[in-house]
Amino acid sequence: MQQGMPRFLDIEFYQTDDLFFPTAMAWSLSDGRMKTVVIEPDESWLPEDADLDEEELLYLREQGVPLIELARALHEDLPDQQVFTDGLDPDETLVDLIFDAVGMDVPFELAPLEDLIPGMDRDTLEDHRRELMFEQGLEPQLPENGVYALLLLAQREGLMEPPEHGPEDADNDLE
Repeated sequence: MQQGMPRFLDIEFYQTDDLFFPTAMAWSLSDGRMKTVVIEPDESWLPEDADLDEEELLYLREQGVPLIELARALHEDLPDQQVFTDGLDPDETLVDLIFDAVGMDVPFELAPLEDLIPGMDRDTLEDHRRELMFEQGLEPQLPENGVYALLLLAQREGLMEPPEHGPEDADNDLE
């Protein structure tokens, strides 16, 4: 299933007692470039009585990419791919939320980083990822930084050449 360079994905999300939905996502492409988007929430994710900061919701609605556009881009960029995540977030549930909202099948298979680098356990991999983020001065809450750290970790483990593009080069346009 995997072709060429490993693919990575990271999703940021909003969570309270009554709300849970993705707010931003980044993923890597076969050439090591990244795409990143703010996600416009589906109305079904926002109950009327939900306690959500109005400014944050306005930002997501104004800056967010409609789910159908995001789903189409993921179908184009990651078809039939195994896509690796840091395994810290509920990524599979978040991906399912996105694709369920638009009535489409997920075009890729999510896998934890340990499947790509089986010689290390999750805690060791996470320590190395955090170390790389610190060395590079990356803010951990930005999904493009999470993907970049995973690309660097794969490179450090000899699974690929050094990434040519950093998180500042992430493409915010889904075209």
